[in-house]
Amino acid sequence: MDGGSVPPPPKGSFARRYKYALPLLLTAVGGYLFLRTKKKEIDPASEVVAAESGSASAASVTMERPVSSAVVAAPVVIKTREPIPEMQQRALFKWILEEKRKVKPRNAEEKKKIDEEKAILKHFIGSKTIPTL
Repeated sequence: MDGGSVPPPPKGSFARRYKYALPLLLTAVGGYLFLRTKKKEIDPASEVVAAESGSASAASVTMERPVSSAVVAAPVVIKTREPIPEMQQRALFKWILEEKRKVKPRNAEEKKKIDEEKAILKHFIGSKTIPTL
């Protein structure tokens, strides 16, 4: 009596069974590693020159010759933001305090640090004015 049909064991080795999928997988992993390492080698100064000139030839010229340390970076423009209202700051401090209360310290050092941070937050919440930075 044949109790059930059991499939026969697979014939051939692992590599033979997956002879099309394995090279495809290895090619994909190799391509990913190749592209990931290529991105790290790009010089930021050459990207700026290429973006300003808008041509690929300028980028290749800057890639071929070494960039000297005399290259001056473009000035950074810092946007000033309007100050956050005091009531919103207090609400934010209260929220941070609640989150600090939920934290479970792992050791005495961490507990001491959290307690100090909570004391500072309580001081800011209870004060009449909040210092501006």
